[in-house]
Amino acid sequence: MVGSGLETMVSKFLVVYYISPTGDNPVKDFLDSLQAAQKTKVFRVFQVYSRYGLSAIVPHTKKLTRTPLWEIRIRGKDNIRVIYLVRAKESILVLHGFIKKSQKTPKRELVTAMSRYEDWRKRY
Repeated sequence: MVGSGLETMVSKFLVVYYISPTGDNPVKDFLDSLQAAQKTKVFRVFQVYSRYGLSAIVPHTKKLTRTPLWEIRIRGKDNIRVIYLVRAKESILVLHGFIKKSQKTPKRELVTAMSRYEDWRKRY
């Protein structure tokens, strides 16, 4: 609507959640399990990415060594981690989320993310 004064947010970049072969959405399930304040922090990073791209979320990201994966780091009381893969120049595939309780990313969390990545790669 021209002249309405309403601003429409245009997403240039997509955040895509991994969906299992059975149709489960483990990323959504993880996000739904978070408290409201935690969820808000994660979605704020997703929103900034959607609008401005990867360079805008660099302070919140880290490459996971010897993998094609990256993690979004939500710091604070709970240290939330969201593991993702850059699918294309304008989209990321979110594979896994967890609350980090130790200094190093637990191996089982990396195994989960990598197995989801391999599954996605075979199907798409």
